[in-house]
Amino acid sequence: MTSHEDEVLAQAAVAALTGQLALTPKPGLPDPRDLDARSTRQEHDSLRWSARALTPGLAAMAASARRTGTPTPVLRAELGAIGRCTEHSVALAGGGHKGALWALGLLVAATALDPRAKARDIASTARRIAAFNDKGAPRRPSRGSTISAKYGAAGARGEARAGFPHVRRALEALTAARKAGATENQARLDALLTVMSTLQDTELLYEVGPMGLRHVQAGARCVLEAGGTATTAGAEALVAMDADLHERGWSPRGSAGLLAGALFLDGLTGAPL
Repeated sequence: MTSHEDEVLAQAAVAALTGQLALTPKPGLPDPRDLDARSTRQEHDSLRWSARALTPGLAAMAASARRTGTPTPVLRAELGAIGRCTEHSVALAGGGHKGALWALGLLVAATALDPRAKARDIASTARRIAAFNDKGAPRRPSRGSTISAKYGAAGARGEARAGFPHVRRALEALTAARKAGATENQARLDALLTVMSTLQDTELLYEVGPMGLRHVQAGARCVLEAGGTATTAGAEALVAMDADLHERGWSPRGSAGLLAGALFLDGLTGAPL
């Protein structure tokens, strides 16, 4: 059984995910500007709808963590089983969000273990949960694990086992941009670009290889080095990067999922680093 607290955590995580979807202009990723085109409007609506399908699974993960009380192999196995069921539900609702489910699921579970913890401690607890092997996971290698092995990229599992360093960097970028006077949209875009600038996105590696990944990382650094999206030069660099990625059809989806994790932690009372 899930409690009110479990439901609140799940809803906060989904709100973070849909908040990420609402950002614009988002380089290479679906955003509200696409709503004028029928196909992209359907894609964006589908992503928003399927994001809501994560809510029961995330609430169940929070409940599992509260019941277990501490990071253990049993908790890791339960989270894996819930995650696979949730993936199926999300697929029926339109698909997407696999990376976000992995990140948000671990962060929600870690928060449920200690609701008063700060963001860094939540990430550390998530790392402890992710350190255990999921004995119920399919034995065949996933696409992400295959790409990770091929290129030596950390991938989603490595990100979690390192304590979500890109989530923490995104939180730092949010804080810095806000202090500098950026709007909330600009601060969140700077956080997204901070993730893109260094993340070894296995989806991008699969689709476009190492050269393509480095091209995306360089584009993100160009915006940040120009002063971020709140500056004229940074905004122009962002528009150029966005046009380039949309023309190429490249989508850095891994960065979007980790930004959702950062926005989830950012929205928790007392969670800032």
